[in-house]
Amino acid sequence: MVSLRSEQIQVGAGSGMLGHSPTPLTDQPESEPSMTSPSTRIEFVRLTEVPLSAVMALLNEPRNARHMPLAGEFDQSSAAEWVQGKDSQWQRHGYGPWAVLIDDDFAGWAGFQQEESGADFALVLLPRMWGHGAEVARTALDRGFDEFGLDAVVIALPLTRSPTRAVARFGFVPDGDVTYGGSRFRQYRLTRRGWAAMNTVAT
Repeated sequence: MVSLRSEQIQVGAGSGMLGHSPTPLTDQPESEPSMTSPSTRIEFVRLTEVPLSAVMALLNEPRNARHMPLAGEFDQSSAAEWVQGKDSQWQRHGYGPWAVLIDDDFAGWAGFQQEESGADFALVLLPRMWGHGAEVARTALDRGFDEFGLDAVVIALPLTRSPTRAVARFGFVPDGDVTYGGSRFRQYRLTRRGWAAMNTVAT
């Protein structure tokens, strides 16, 4: 999900094997500051490169799952299937989800998944890493537009949250509603031009 209101971000619709990644807005207080400093090192590696136990703990984290309508309970077998499903997107589409490392510590997962509406951006962090969310999102979006050459990115957020102002900080604009797994989500779109404009303003 992407929660930009408090420098925490999680974006996506659910944790289906190949579908949207949970990106729920969490309940982190607005006043919680960013944890990211100039010395913080953010790295993206393939999900297959981190211990399965760490991924399974993230997928079963209840503070994330409560805003993910498509989330379920994962055991070792289903978590391994989930990892393989996500990782296979790299071969099919040339981009996909990463594991996120912050100062060499597993923090969560993020990346892009091909959906009918375009490249769907997802970001899910462990609660203790929420303070790094905004910087992780910016780093991932930079790579999506610059390295992968994406023209636009979409996110789908559950109706339990009204994040329009929050995601607007990243340049996302409302793009209608979508349905996944029988649940409705609000979709937001960020274009390459919109991202460039946001970066121009930031500098």
